[in-house]
Amino acid sequence: MRNPKIIIILLLIVVVIVGWYLTRKRPLLVEVATIEQQVPVKVFGLGTVEARIASKIGFTVSNAITELTVDAGDRVYQGDILARLNNTEQKARLIRAEAGVLSAEAAIKGAKSSINNAKAVVAKRASTNKRQRALYLKGTISEETAEQYKLELDIAKTDLEIARSNLLAAEAALDNARAQLELEKVTFEQHTLKAPYDAVIVARHKELGSVVKAGEALFTLVDPDTVWVLGHISESRSGLVSLGQPVEIRLRSRPHDLYRGTVQRIDIESDRVTEERQVYASCEKCLENFNLGEQAEIYVQTAILDKALLVPENAVDNFDERQMRGTVWVLLDGKLKRQNVIFGHRTLDARLSIIEGLPEKARVLTRLPKLLKEGRQAKVKTEKSS
Repeated sequence: MRNPKIIIILLLIVVVIVGWYLTRKRPLLVEVATIEQQVPVKVFGLGTVEARIASKIGFTVSNAITELTVDAGDRVYQGDILARLNNTEQKARLIRAEAGVLSAEAAIKGAKSSINNAKAVVAKRASTNKRQRALYLKGTISEETAEQYKLELDIAKTDLEIARSNLLAAEAALDNARAQLELEKVTFEQHTLKAPYDAVIVARHKELGSVVKAGEALFTLVDPDTVWVLGHISESRSGLVSLGQPVEIRLRSRPHDLYRGTVQRIDIESDRVTEERQVYASCEKCLENFNLGEQAEIYVQTAILDKALLVPENAVDNFDERQMRGTVWVLLDGKLKRQNVIFGHRTLDARLSIIEGLPEKARVLTRLPKLLKEGRQAKVKTEKSS
């Protein structure tokens, strides 16, 4: 009989040889990248629904609220009355200011009458003085008597100037009274709060009977036509974002709906803590039943690659994100090789486009199987062995 130990040893040797061939010498089957066309390049950002025109409004005077005409969710238009304050005291001040104007107007009439009276006195005294002066020149009356009539004329002229000055003072008093009346009217109107523009009431912060302070917010309102989405995009991905680029938007409350818009504004200043840029995108259909502050996802399309060779990031070694460099495995002349390349764009599905450093006819591996070794023979999976 044959020695069973020898047979076992021979079998082990055969197994080792077959294993060595399968793992070291047999060509590996690999998957490689192919040229793709019209590849969209997008960047992702998390954000919230906001409004470009949003205001917290209230009264510029203090008092108790006597009337509230709107509540949260109501649609209002410019000039609509939203609320009123107790205006009893201010109404009394307004009546007093109106009386002050009437009094000032009456004073002007009195001053004008005084001027007319003074003019008549001056005319009479001037005529008398003229006659007395003629008599003095004829020697009929004494010089003292003539001087007395001259003095009376000078006094009448002085009274006329005083009357004219009183008229100027009365006119100034009327201007002041009218200004005071306008001030009281403005203050009276400030007891009524009106909508500054067409808006939707987001919140009502006070209730009927509450005493509000000047400048305290009573309503929060927004212009619904200015609703947009604020997205926060990493600085490392935001370099190619520009105004007017198309944007896809998904809202947290409606994850199956895809909304479209465009980039409307890019903030100049980045967040120094999160290292993100703020990008604002329009969203026309988001205007329907919008919720401020709702979380959203935005996808900004920064470019479309006519032709691109894309490799997954997990198939790249020593990837330098800042310089967009790394090492890939390539199949060249039937053998595997490591190759340093430069990347251009990065897609949302974590693939990198190779733009430089790839030898001609080299095929880039998209998956890295085990037992990779430079110089080992390999074949593309789709190719059939001869």
